[in-house]
Amino acid sequence: MRDDGRVTSEHQDTSRPVEPESSTAVGGKRAALVALGGIAALVLIGDIITKAVVVATIDPGRPVSVVGSTVTLRMVRNSGAAFSMATGYTWVLTLVAVGVVIGIIRFSGRLRSAWWAVGLGLVLGGAVGNLVDRLFRAPGPLRGHVVDFISVGWWPVFNVADSAVVCGAVLLVALTLFGVELDGSRRPADGESADEELADGERGDGR
Repeated sequence: MRDDGRVTSEHQDTSRPVEPESSTAVGGKRAALVALGGIAALVLIGDIITKAVVVATIDPGRPVSVVGSTVTLRMVRNSGAAFSMATGYTWVLTLVAVGVVIGIIRFSGRLRSAWWAVGLGLVLGGAVGNLVDRLFRAPGPLRGHVVDFISVGWWPVFNVADSAVVCGAVLLVALTLFGVELDGSRRPADGESADEELADGERGDGR
């Protein structure tokens, strides 16, 4: 080492400090989490209230007409999944619902996109809504039957939670197809990636 006031490369600190998240990024994360929690809470509250009203006011064998015989309110206790599918596997569906809730909570740490927050909030609220039934309604914990009450034509009877789960799932699929990531960034299409790599190569050759 020469004593000329300069530090040789052997003693240079090549480590880079970790940059903290910007205030914009933190604000975006906080807003997305608030949106997710707020939408999930609204779905859950709406699901619980509507089920309570239906159980208290509608007899199972006496449907209430809304639009003729096409749209009716009829109280049905469902041991299966959404739209009365997979009946007889109540405890399995309960565990699946718990897994969905845990998965969404884990994914929420990477959440920045408002649209992803809406979709995940709908799915989370719906999953928890039906999970409440499976945990606290008869015939017992993990085996409780979900209250369904909305009947539209030939479509199986469903409830508010079912609608939220389906709408949220459709939105999440659409976001995935359009390349929108959890953090709000856009995933480039295959063709766009190839064009960008070709352009980078041409710029490199021109140096």
